[in-house]
Amino acid sequence: MENSKQIQMGLLALVAILLGLNLTGALDGLMGKSSDETSVRDAARANVTSETPTAPAPTNAAEPAVEVPTGPTTTIEFEESEFDFGTIDEGEKVSHTYKFTNTGSEPLIIKDAKGSCGCTVPSWPKDPVAPGATGEMLVEFNSKGKAGSQNKRVTITANTNPGQTFINIKGEVNKTEATAKPVQ
Repeated sequence: MENSKQIQMGLLALVAILLGLNLTGALDGLMGKSSDETSVRDAARANVTSETPTAPAPTNAAEPAVEVPTGPTTTIEFEESEFDFGTIDEGEKVSHTYKFTNTGSEPLIIKDAKGSCGCTVPSWPKDPVAPGATGEMLVEFNSKGKAGSQNKRVTITANTNPGQTFINIKGEVNKTEATAKPVQ
């Protein structure tokens, strides 16, 4: 019984030491973490006071965090920011190519483009677009299971200011006989 208590006390002491090392940053060197990670952690810790809640602040899922562009920024201009595909039958796929121009003085780098749902998939140039040059972004919309009025947004994250640009694809999807539920 005495041995068991000694082991428990030893483990408790070890946990306290590791916690203390972690708080001072000494554990980061032992665990192979870079000084950049340590600096970010230390900066975050410096902003915490006894009155600051330790739980992360709630985020609005509809508004993803915007990555602030680093380095030189440029501007992007689309020939059109919205395309209406008209009326299609449920299950059809439509696509549209949005043309854009880098209207700034730095190379345009598109980091990411995401549709507002999985039914809207953009494709964009992965190489930088030179100042004054044009590019194209293809957006495909799959209407499977999407009957009714549709308005989907594509969010483009690039080295622009602001860091995000939006384009939209919209239209009407007719419910087909195969997907219509019988009235009982």
